Amino acid sequence: MNQKSNRHFAITGGIGSGKSFVCQQLEARGIRVYDCDQAAKRLMRTDEKLQHNLCQLVGEELYKDHVLQKHILAEYLLTSEANKQAVNNIIHPAVAQDFLCSGYEWLESAILFESGFNKRVVFDTIVCVVAPRATRLQRIMQRDGISEERAAEWIDCQMSQEEMEQSSDFVINNDGQADLNRQLDQLLSFMNT
Repeated sequence: MNQKSNRHFAITGGIGSGKSFVCQQLEARGIRVYDCDQAAKRLMRTDEKLQHNLCQLVGEELYKDHVLQKHILAEYLLTSEANKQAVNNIIHPAVAQDFLCSGYEWLESAILFESGFNKRVVFDTIVCVVAPRATRLQRIMQRDGISEERAAEWIDCQMSQEEMEQSSDFVINNDGQADLNRQLDQLLSFMNT
């Protein structure tokens, strides 16, 4: 059983910045990182209270034989910004609570600020992973097999990289040129001061 930690660290960054790669590098150093996206998917599959609350909001047809009907959820989310916010107001607190009970110190969230996660959990350090726009576009296009125009739309619908940087305590440049290991050493040293 993990002893619960009182220290919490968050890693964020826009799509294509390479935050998942940075998390893999941390894990190679023995630091476990809680993945908010994976946790949300798991909780939507397994947490009965969360399922009940979503059904109350969206409709009983959202789950068929305890299986999430993704197309129904997607249709509901796309109908309005208010619907999206209402779903987020159910899922994000559940993920925050799950993280706090997990024994993990580190968390990865692409939408740390937009989701208000940074207000639900007190983080000792927030790390923002950044990369030039052209690099991010290239990574997204390559990873998802989409056009530059579509990749740009994904970047533009998120909080700007500059805003994330300003709200963070530490920035890691993941442009493919800068020495990532040196920056991680600096980060870990920064956290222990």
